[in-house]
Formats: sequence, structure tokens, C-alpha cells
Amino acid sequence: MKINKTQNGAELTVSLEGQLDTTTAPELESALEGLGGVTSLVIDITKLDYISSAGLRVLLVAQKNLEKNGGSLTVVGVNEDVKEIFEVTGFDEILNIKA
Repeated sequence: MKINKTQNGAELTVSLEGQLDTTTAPELESALEGLGGVTSLVIDITKLDYISSAGLRVLLVAQKNLEKNGGSLTVVGVNEDVKEIFEVTGFDEILNIKA
């Protein structure tokens, strides 16, 4: 999986490419550690082919950590395959997802 980070002030955009699964979830977790000063995290999954429960957990933990500090997480670029996973798991009700 490829992870690209772009920061603009207090907004951090993290673009993911490939698969977010048990093997790659720790990479994303590490990339999201220590987000001091970030109040808006945008996860762009336009090029994400698959997300497993391990990947969902990383997103949920990131969201909870941001909300604890008054920030927010938004997921953008959701394709049909990943959208189905979000819907089946109920994460479409938990995460802030923008088309």
C-alpha cells in the first residue's frame, strides 16, 4: 500500500493506494500517530482497492482520537467495493463519508 500525506495548516490529507488489510494497517497506524496540531484529517481512498476489519479499526481509532481533541475525520473518494464494505459493517453510519 502507498501512503501519501499532504498538510495544509491544520488539515492533513492522507491518500491511500492499494489494499488496507492486516498486513498494511500498521503502516497507516504509524503514519497517523502524533497528529499534533491537526484538527481536520481527510482520508482519500480513491485508489484503495480493499479494506479489511484491521483497516476499519485504524480509521475508527483515528476518528476517536481526533474527536477527543475537537477535530474531525472525513473519508473521501469511496469506490463501490469499499462502499459496500462500509455499508455491511455499519461504518457508513460511523464515519463521515463524502462522495
